[in-house]
Amino acid sequence: MGAFVSNMLALQQPPGLIAIHLNLPLAVPDPLPTQGANRDEREAIAAMTRHATDDGGYSHMHATRPQTLGYPLSDSPVGLAAWIYEKFQAWTDNSGTPESALARDDMLDDITLYWLTNTAASSARLYRECAKNGYTPNQGVVNFPVGISIFPREVYRAPRSWVDRVYPNLIHWNQLNRGGHFAAFEEPALFTQELRDCFRGVRGA
Repeated sequence: MGAFVSNMLALQQPPGLIAIHLNLPLAVPDPLPTQGANRDEREAIAAMTRHATDDGGYSHMHATRPQTLGYPLSDSPVGLAAWIYEKFQAWTDNSGTPESALARDDMLDDITLYWLTNTAASSARLYRECAKNGYTPNQGVVNFPVGISIFPREVYRAPRSWVDRVYPNLIHWNQLNRGGHFAAFEEPALFTQELRDCFRGVRGA
């Protein structure tokens, strides 16, 4: 959602916005290439296919029956913890268990925030609202200063060839050697450095 909102801001270019940073660039060809793809493109296509066929059930459930899911998650702290913990396992840069990427207390803090505020259902319903309003990863060319950081265990890693077509005004590009989908949570020092490197050249603009 952060990537989606930032991307929309860059498309709208409101006064005062001078650049954005993404670590999940919305650069997905439609249709996906079936022939002539290079290695990076093939890896991205394979990751997106795995996400759609093996890892995307949660998203379809959120987008189609968020309340059905929301009631049991709001009734069972164990169920809520399992639902979120599985994503920490699947999407962090870990060695088999999410505890190798995130401290257990930090994960529990995150899960507890959902529990105490009773926001499991509303966080799922966001997917439904996006689906109703035509959310798509293909929002068009973003002719605006954009910095991009690619973390190795992201859900999928957009190859540079796709990124250049969507973000022609690229001010920062870096492929890091560790970190996953929750990059700012997993690797706060690395993520902070990426932001500094990205915006250093535009701070005085």
